Amino acid sequence: MKKHGISKTKLTALAIGLGVMLSGCASKQQEEFNKPADYWYKMIVKDATRGELDNADKAFTSLQSEHIRSPLISEAMLILAEAHMDKEEYILANYYLDEYTKRYGDKKSVEFARYLKVKANFLSFKRAYRDQRLLLDTQKDSEEFIKEYPNSPYKPYAQTIVLKLAMANKMINENIANLYKRLDKPEASKKYKEDADTAWLDGIKYDKPNTPWYRALFEVQLQ
Repeated sequence: MKKHGISKTKLTALAIGLGVMLSGCASKQQEEFNKPADYWYKMIVKDATRGELDNADKAFTSLQSEHIRSPLISEAMLILAEAHMDKEEYILANYYLDEYTKRYGDKKSVEFARYLKVKANFLSFKRAYRDQRLLLDTQKDSEEFIKEYPNSPYKPYAQTIVLKLAMANKMINENIANLYKRLDKPEASKKYKEDADTAWLDGIKYDKPNTPWYRALFEVQLQ
């Protein structure tokens, strides 16, 4: 006589299926240890290309823990840094770039990593009135990169970043100066007006960014 609920036959089938699944997972986990360095490198490239960065990060952990002296580690770091930049995960991108610079610290080998870090910080700059310190630090890093690598193929990109950040900083200081002027604080207004006076930017036309309404609710409007 059939009882209410799951029959013994179904329970047995479920138990067998679960056992097979767990057995497969266990064997798969065992297979993922003690792999050659190029195996982990290929996994990193494949997962990064697919946008599966959690898996790519795990594969990198395996690569560097199992093959600490592998020359593939340096390439994997740069691949992951760029992949995280593409996902706008700039903190993780900077982590890989900082680690790369620490490990491979001679001037020539870190040129690309230095440029990528400048680019990552520039791309992470989103809110002018909140991120002025990041803006100034990134501008300084960009100028130092240009000075240290005058013949770099990335120099034109770094120069463009310097120009855009300088223009953004000029806009910020002009707006703050206007705000203090409206508040009848002439000394403060004068200071920021002087900070905004950047001779080499004179004559360059630019469009001021529009602040989205949802961000405007949380930012002081200075215009």
